[in-house]
Amino acid sequence: MSDFSGAQETERWLWPLFATALFLLFWRYAVIWTGTRVFPSPFEVRLGLAQLVEGGVLWRDIVDSIRRVAIGYFAAVGFGIPLGLLLGWYPSLNQIVNPVVQILRPISPIAWIPVAIILFGVGDHAAVFLVFLGAFFPIVVTCVDSVSNVPLIYRRAGSNFGLTGPQLLARVVFPAALPQILVGLRIALGIGWLVVVAGEMIAVDSGLGFLIIDSRNSGKRYDLVVGAMLLIGVIGLILDVLFRRLETIKRIRWGFRNEP
Repeated sequence: MSDFSGAQETERWLWPLFATALFLLFWRYAVIWTGTRVFPSPFEVRLGLAQLVEGGVLWRDIVDSIRRVAIGYFAAVGFGIPLGLLLGWYPSLNQIVNPVVQILRPISPIAWIPVAIILFGVGDHAAVFLVFLGAFFPIVVTCVDSVSNVPLIYRRAGSNFGLTGPQLLARVVFPAALPQILVGLRIALGIGWLVVVAGEMIAVDSGLGFLIIDSRNSGKRYDLVVGAMLLIGVIGLILDVLFRRLETIKRIRWGFRNEP
């Protein structure tokens, strides 16, 4: 059984690496076959990123982007989860607030860029505000739906044990809804990571988004443009993998399952 599990674990990593190698080969030979002098090869991208690493610029941009996402995202979590739980727990209140949420939710955070610059100026605060908006509404909507979908029998069982309303929400409903809430948090994190890149192209002077637009405008360094794009994808993948690992923790994934 252990050998079989080891083989599965090997295949789990082997095939993605194989697919990545094929992608790099296709990229390299596509540049050669087309004879383009604009789009860089993987080797040119590697050289460009190495220059940024040596100059200490790349790490600063990565840290700045992650810092902005972390601030905006955790602010959205801090406000979104309590509001979502409250609206899910009180359906009458949700009927009042839901139209406003549904009007604001479809508005792309990118459309808020001019408003963010007016409110906060050009700088970190504008980018953080955009991340907050991008993550806030998915978190609220997911929490409302998760609380509403908790089986009534869970609430009745808690009431039979003498739990008050706040205790029932904190000790029964929230743990039962947590697996679904985590899915919404993971989606919100991905949206926040997308939004910060767009915001950095306009509202700040550092970060991976700024690196893309600055490399394009300063000497048309498309090797750095493509390199920054790949880093955005890789970091997004790492964040998603880490969040998926969090979802597998037994204490927070019991949800509606019949686990001891």
